[in-house]
Amino acid sequence: MADLASLFHPKSVAIVGASKTDGEIGNILVKNVLASGFKGSIFPINSRESEIEGLPCFASLLEVPEKMDLGVICVPAKHCPEVVDECGRVGIKTIVVITPGFKEIGPEGLELEKKLLAVCHKYGIRLVGPNCVGLMDTHIPISASYSAVFPLKGDIAFISQSGAMLVSIMDWSKSIGLGFSRVISLGNKADLDEAAFIEALADDPFTRVILCYIEDVQNGRHFLDVAARTSRKKPVIVLKSGTSQAGALAASSHTGALAGSDLAYQIAFKQAGILRANSMTELFDLALSFSYQPIPQGDRVAVVTNAGGPGIVTADAIENSGLTMARFEKETLEVLRSHLPAEGNIYNPVDVLGDARADRYAAALESVLKDPNVDSIVVLVCPTAVTDPENIAQKIIDLHGKYPDKPIFSAYMGGGVLAEGAKKLAQARIPVFTFPEPTVYSIAGMVSYARTSAAGAEIGEIELDDIDQNRVKAIFYDVFRDGRSVLLGSEAAAVAKAYGISAVPVKLSVTPEEAVALSEEIGYPVVLKVASPKIMHKTDVGGVKIGLHNSEEVRNGFIEIMENVQRYLPNVIPHGIEVGKMMPKGTELIIGMTRDVQFGPLIAFGLGGVYVNLLKDVSFRLARGLTRQEIQAMITETKAYTLLRGYRGEKPSDMFSIIDMVSRVARLVLDFPEISEMDINPLLAYTDGYSALDIKITINI
Repeated sequence: MADLASLFHPKSVAIVGASKTDGEIGNILVKNVLASGFKGSIFPINSRESEIEGLPCFASLLEVPEKMDLGVICVPAKHCPEVVDECGRVGIKTIVVITPGFKEIGPEGLELEKKLLAVCHKYGIRLVGPNCVGLMDTHIPISASYSAVFPLKGDIAFISQSGAMLVSIMDWSKSIGLGFSRVISLGNKADLDEAAFIEALADDPFTRVILCYIEDVQNGRHFLDVAARTSRKKPVIVLKSGTSQAGALAASSHTGALAGSDLAYQIAFKQAGILRANSMTELFDLALSFSYQPIPQGDRVAVVTNAGGPGIVTADAIENSGLTMARFEKETLEVLRSHLPAEGNIYNPVDVLGDARADRYAAALESVLKDPNVDSIVVLVCPTAVTDPENIAQKIIDLHGKYPDKPIFSAYMGGGVLAEGAKKLAQARIPVFTFPEPTVYSIAGMVSYARTSAAGAEIGEIELDDIDQNRVKAIFYDVFRDGRSVLLGSEAAAVAKAYGISAVPVKLSVTPEEAVALSEEIGYPVVLKVASPKIMHKTDVGGVKIGLHNSEEVRNGFIEIMENVQRYLPNVIPHGIEVGKMMPKGTELIIGMTRDVQFGPLIAFGLGGVYVNLLKDVSFRLARGLTRQEIQAMITETKAYTLLRGYRGEKPSDMFSIIDMVSRVARLVLDFPEISEMDINPLLAYTDGYSALDIKITINI
């Protein structure tokens, strides 16, 4: 973990490139540090000035007579390395480089950034940026940034890769009264990245929830480790923008074709316990909810409304979000019946009717809050002629104070008529929305986090003690020496066997006589397939013969396959014909892998066979950190699970062996990073065991 004490708790700050000129970044930085209420020493550095904003100015860092903790640099990019060298010479250990003009401008800027980082490494300096807005902390307090707005004090930390996004949010947050603990602009992330700051914020007593806006992740493995540990302590919510160029885009295998460009991030976030927001609105809706309300103890939601339609919309949203409509105790129903008109609805959603005033809302809401079957409450208010939004808001606030352990969310479904009531709720730290759907989404996010943190997101490793790595190394060496990237079927079957994966016996023959001999060794019936990495779809060129029961059929099949290949692909010279055992029918599955640059191998599981790309019944997980429990969950997400459990009287498949098999594939692709893609399709699942029929492995050579 990076030691960022001098970054977050500096006793003194030097601003290199400070300026007297109003409107220049160097002047804004000095004013912002002063205006934020920073209690430590401030040292403007500018060789042409003696005083800036009432502070003594020094020609260089070397002239400052006191120890400095934090350096904020805004000189032109070409001068930054020499300034950082001065920082190192005077003992500054953390710096924020505001200046742009580094890798974001191209190769020349990249070289300058490398030079800058090399100086940092020389002195053990930790760097924020370059090309960033800076950072703010409302509890120190300090604004080492050029943001026009210093945020209100709060318990939300915001890490942003976009400076424009950060300053826009700061301006907007003031208008709604949203407070922050720390705000950090990442810039180019030359040194400190989102993982370093998430790790630092994990134990920050002033931060309750961590928000991130990111465009990429540089060190996927470290990011997942840090996020998994942190998410057990407090929520980590991420808005990831853009399309991952590191996603699994290869279409040379079924798995590569099925994996979308953003899939690796989606799966990585899920396995690390990160909540993923799909928009800035969702990001800050969740932030408000976690900041303002306790985490729900379960997924049972009650709705109190003064209009039937919005109540139904909310109930639909609850079920569509995977939440549960709460079922009230008998006592609750009796109390509701005694307080509501006969036309009202005492069941969930509770309809207090359009003529409800604050006292009727309060009676219904308190009854629901008392019910042990209710984990959270949504209060809907529509602006009828008798609605009193401010008094209703006050009743909600009072009852939340009386029952502080149950989260309350509100949807004030209107505009000007409800504005003052909505404002009152927001000031009392009760989330208030305009429509039901974002309200329910926020509850679903909190429930999802509660489940994940209770289970404990953890990045572990599957250990196996019956594998033969040396055998796989030898096979890959032979393939490499042959100048190939795709293994033959016989080679892939041998790799599978080395890792304890039950595969159909496959042997390579180069003559009809050899094919017959191998068939008799394996045992009839057999399957013949052309062996060539250049032929992707063997059936299309007549390169497959199945169900051969004797030597004559094998001999004729061998000759016919060779003639077919010669006719359809005259420029392709096969390595021979593979002879494999003809297996009985089973449930056809696919297990595959495609490798993401940042997060490593992605494992796929689903229905296999010829319709795999059409049906797309597949789920994915990262191989790293994959547990057997997660493999089980992965399987249950697919329609294939219905077949494996036993469909329409069929006996269930051997689930334990399938889970074990997926774990072995995961271990194989983790042990051998040279494997770029892998498909087992089909894998035949039986009531007792399984058999890998067709295995394709592609390696980087």
